[in-house]
Amino acid sequence: MKACALCGKRVTVDKYFSRKSTCPDCGGDLHICLNCRFYSETSHNKCLEPKAEFQRSRDKANFCDYFVFKEGASSSSSAVKEEANRKLEELFKKPVSEG
Repeated sequence: MKACALCGKRVTVDKYFSRKSTCPDCGGDLHICLNCRFYSETSHNKCLEPKAEFQRSRDKANFCDYFVFKEGASSSSSAVKEEANRKLEELFKKPVSEG
Protein backbone atom coordinates (compact mmCIF):
# COMPACT_ATOMS: atom_id res chain seq x y z
CA MET A 1 0.00 0.00 0.00
CA LYS A 2 1.28 3.43 -0.89
CA ALA A 3 0.28 6.36 1.32
CA CYS A 4 0.72 10.11 1.10
CA ALA A 5 3.32 11.21 3.65
CA LEU A 6 1.49 14.51 4.14
CA CYS A 7 -2.02 13.28 4.96
CA GLY A 8 -1.61 9.52 5.43
CA LYS A 9 -4.32 8.61 2.91
CA ARG A 10 -3.85 5.68 0.52
CA VAL A 11 -2.85 6.64 -3.02
CA THR A 12 -2.65 4.68 -6.24
CA VAL A 13 0.35 5.21 -8.46
CA ASP A 14 0.00 4.30 -12.11
CA LYS A 15 2.35 4.39 -15.09
CA TYR A 16 1.66 8.13 -15.51
CA PHE A 17 3.12 9.02 -12.09
CA SER A 18 5.37 12.05 -12.50
CA ARG A 19 6.98 14.90 -10.60
CA LYS A 20 3.72 16.84 -10.97
CA SER A 21 1.51 14.14 -9.42
CA THR A 22 -0.51 15.24 -6.41
CA CYS A 23 -2.49 13.52 -3.68
CA PRO A 24 -6.21 13.34 -4.52
CA ASP A 25 -7.11 13.96 -0.86
CA CYS A 26 -4.83 16.76 0.36
CA GLY A 27 -3.49 18.08 -2.96
CA GLY A 28 0.12 17.78 -1.77
CA ASP A 29 2.97 16.78 -4.05
CA LEU A 30 3.70 13.03 -4.19
CA HIS A 31 7.18 13.04 -5.79
CA ILE A 32 8.78 14.18 -2.52
CA CYS A 33 11.54 12.85 -0.29
CA LEU A 34 9.04 11.98 2.46
CA ASN A 35 7.36 9.48 0.08
CA CYS A 36 10.61 7.92 -1.13
CA ARG A 37 11.90 4.55 0.08
CA PHE A 38 15.40 6.07 0.33
CA TYR A 39 14.34 8.83 2.76
CA SER A 40 15.91 8.45 6.20
CA GLU A 41 16.03 11.00 9.03
CA THR A 42 19.31 9.56 10.30
CA SER A 43 21.24 9.32 7.03
CA HIS A 44 23.59 11.87 5.49
CA ASN A 45 21.46 14.38 3.54
CA LYS A 46 18.47 12.37 4.88
CA CYS A 47 18.84 9.94 1.98
CA LEU A 48 20.06 6.34 1.82
CA GLU A 49 21.02 6.73 -1.86
CA PRO A 50 24.61 8.05 -1.83
CA LYS A 51 24.46 9.35 -5.44
CA ALA A 52 21.31 11.42 -4.92
CA GLU A 53 21.68 15.19 -4.95
CA PHE A 54 20.84 17.16 -1.82
CA GLN A 55 17.21 18.28 -1.71
CA ARG A 56 16.58 21.43 0.30
CA SER A 57 12.85 20.80 0.78
CA ARG A 58 11.66 17.30 1.71
CA ASP A 59 7.95 18.01 1.34
CA LYS A 60 7.90 19.66 -2.10
CA ALA A 61 8.17 18.05 -5.53
CA ASN A 62 11.73 17.54 -6.78
CA PHE A 63 13.60 16.17 -9.78
CA CYS A 64 15.45 13.33 -8.02
CA ASP A 65 16.13 10.48 -10.46
CA TYR A 66 16.42 7.94 -7.62
CA PHE A 67 12.88 8.43 -6.32
CA VAL A 68 11.02 5.18 -5.62
CA PHE A 69 7.61 5.42 -3.94
CA LYS A 70 7.86 3.55 -0.66
CA GLU A 71 5.45 0.79 0.26
CA GLY A 72 3.56 0.74 3.51
CA ALA A 73 2.07 3.40 5.71
CA SER A 74 4.10 6.51 6.18
CA SER A 75 5.64 6.81 9.61
CA SER A 76 5.56 10.57 9.30
CA SER A 77 1.89 10.77 8.38
CA SER A 78 -0.43 12.62 10.70
CA ALA A 79 -2.85 9.69 10.90
CA VAL A 80 -0.14 7.36 12.21
CA LYS A 81 1.02 9.95 14.74
CA GLU A 82 -2.53 10.56 15.97
CA GLU A 83 -3.10 6.82 16.46
CA ALA A 84 0.17 6.48 18.40
CA ASN A 85 -0.72 9.45 20.63
CA ARG A 86 -4.18 7.99 21.30
CA LYS A 87 -2.65 4.67 22.37
CA LEU A 88 -0.18 6.44 24.66
CA GLU A 89 -2.96 8.43 26.30
CA GLU A 90 -4.94 5.23 26.91
CA LEU A 91 -1.88 3.52 28.35
CA PHE A 92 -1.13 6.24 30.87
CA LYS A 93 -4.69 7.26 31.67
CA LYS A 94 -5.35 7.17 35.42
CA PRO A 95 -8.26 5.00 36.48
CA VAL A 96 -11.25 6.95 37.74
CA SER A 97 -12.14 5.97 41.30
CA GLU A 98 -15.77 5.32 41.97
CA GLY A 99 -17.09 6.68 45.13
